[in-house]
Amino acid sequence: MFTTLITPADLVTLLERAEPCVVVDCRFKLTAPEAGLAAYREGHLPRAVYADLDRDLSGPPATDRGRHPLPAPETLVALFGRLGIVPGMQVVGYDDMGGMMAARLWWMLRYVGHTAVAVLDGAFTRWVAEGRPIETTERTPVATVFTGTADRARLVTLDEVPGLAGLVDAREAPRYRGEVEPIDPRPGHIPGARNHPWPTNLRADGCFKSPAELQEAFQASLGTLPDGATVHYCGSGVSACHNVLAQVHAGLAEPRLYCGSWSEWCSDPARPAAHGDEGRLPGAPDGPAKSGNEP
Repeated sequence: MFTTLITPADLVTLLERAEPCVVVDCRFKLTAPEAGLAAYREGHLPRAVYADLDRDLSGPPATDRGRHPLPAPETLVALFGRLGIVPGMQVVGYDDMGGMMAARLWWMLRYVGHTAVAVLDGAFTRWVAEGRPIETTERTPVATVFTGTADRARLVTLDEVPGLAGLVDAREAPRYRGEVEPIDPRPGHIPGARNHPWPTNLRADGCFKSPAELQEAFQASLGTLPDGATVHYCGSGVSACHNVLAQVHAGLAEPRLYCGSWSEWCSDPARPAAHGDEGRLPGAPDGPAKSGNEP
């Protein structure tokens, strides 16, 4: 069972053995919401079905009111059934953003107790570069009965945030500092939050760093290793899941997620916003520039 990452070679082995497995294409572009489905139709991994960030991996506000609200537990259970997932079945998510979108699917499945889920390491880019098979047939999932129960302990809601220790902002440094804000109504970050930009989890080739390298990267960003009390957030609860995945893959305790994130926090002008480098260590990496498609 793969529970954090899976290589293209290992996924090919699963597919060739015809083992029960659901592959989910999570490609999505904030600036062109239909581009992900269009890319899927042009070519995708064998047996892959498509899940849209806006229509499938987000839902009407239940626990938060950010830009990509977490669907209610019963909505998630229905979604995973529609995707053809059954309890215990291996699920593999991928995108073309280094796993940033697919990590949202990974976290959501774990939230309802499904741990047999992994993100394709190196994403669609690596799959193509290695000459792996591509198909163009648009697949309609065979619906199943999925069961799961939401683990509320994995989630932080707005009322818990003020004064909360252990907040980590996954956005790139310029957004964290408040120098730019391309999406939300106000720039800045939640006061007291530290910054670990999600691209810091990746090597130059787009694959995740090794567990030891991830621990080193977290140490460089935060001055300490994150633990179970750590709470990751971002703009709308998407790229923060990449940090959660990286922390788990590094062999560290699983942290919590504030899904509402900055988009929810900054929606009320009465809530304070911090600016500058208050939560960044001297010499901490900014992370590669990917702001154009960072939720």
